[in-house]
Amino acid sequence: MASVPFHYIDLRTFCYATEDDQRVETALETYLPEEVEIDRMKSEGHHGDRIIVLSARVENADEMRHVLGKLRELADIDQVRDELDERVDDNCSFFVSLDKQSAYRDTIELGEGITLRAKVEAYPAKKDAAVENARDALA
Repeated sequence: MASVPFHYIDLRTFCYATEDDQRVETALETYLPEEVEIDRMKSEGHHGDRIIVLSARVENADEMRHVLGKLRELADIDQVRDELDERVDDNCSFFVSLDKQSAYRDTIELGEGITLRAKVEAYPAKKDAAVENARDALA
């Protein structure tokens, strides 16, 4: 794939008080190239419990290719391609939820815990064009 039809890709997860933040960071790193830094933001839950928001944005084409390569390892990648009409919104953003536990074990699976949001390039910026560009990128 010569060009990458995305402006950027964001990955985000939450580390709750009952979780080890280093393990959660390792799970997020499963999708990221080594040189990408993970941002940490401390927050507090409704009952005062600690929550750390871990996030990373990749904007460089090579870094985005790395993330997309990981996404293509999904056993359910055909399902993701089939659901692109529901996974791309009217603002040309593509969403997928990934399993945090599996990512910690270096396995790529759909599930809960890690959110991937990618802004799809589309000219004109219409949902149909974004869906086709995302489909090509995930082929």
